[in-house]
Amino acid sequence: MPTTPLPAVLPGAGDTDYARYMRTDDLLSLQKGPGEWVHPDELLFQVVHQSSELWLKLTRSHLARALAHMTADQPSAAELILRRAAEALRLITEHLRVLRSLPPAQFAIIRTALGNGSGFESPGWRLLREATTELDIAFARLLSSLRLTPVDLYRGQPSDPLYRLAEALVELDERIALWRTEHYSVATRVIGQGVLGTRRTPVDSLTKLIAHRRFPTLWEARSELTEAFSRVACPRQVQP
Repeated sequence: MPTTPLPAVLPGAGDTDYARYMRTDDLLSLQKGPGEWVHPDELLFQVVHQSSELWLKLTRSHLARALAHMTADQPSAAELILRRAAEALRLITEHLRVLRSLPPAQFAIIRTALGNGSGFESPGWRLLREATTELDIAFARLLSSLRLTPVDLYRGQPSDPLYRLAEALVELDERIALWRTEHYSVATRVIGQGVLGTRRTPVDSLTKLIAHRRFPTLWEARSELTEAFSRVACPRQVQP
């Protein structure tokens, strides 16, 4: 049954409280209109990237909260918020895939409207990189205060809150690498390999970022453990 709409009571622009709280008038005015497009798919390209910046803003907020929990020696609380941040990065990666549908000839037209703009200039990713550096330093300090190394930690129980926190950091790192992999895949699909991006940067240089780790000591600990167990399982034969 139709209901009588309730009057808006919140301050701001918009006919409803939903519009006023969500600021939909402002939000939906941030995209170029049809009269400004060089190609209709500009809307797709802009919406994907603008929504990514919103998710990255949320992710950055979560990482700041996780850092505060870590500093306060609350590993379980930090782990929970890091898991949510990793989920946000998963969603960013998934909606990046819609750009695969852009035909190369059409995207070549859209590129003319980008100027020198590049994803390398994303404020969301810049702040995320800064946040992960802060988390890496804070986690190292936490381990040091307990006289533990990452290898010591991984020799312990997976149920340990500190162990679980380490794995949440690794998952976050993995999500960043998966986004970079998808970004490279989409870029080569729509503009090709061996070409230059809008900043005159080779597209294939993106592959170097995929293997970069934000929490390197946690990955190195895995290698050390594997090598240590390999030496035990397959000791070198002593030469006579």
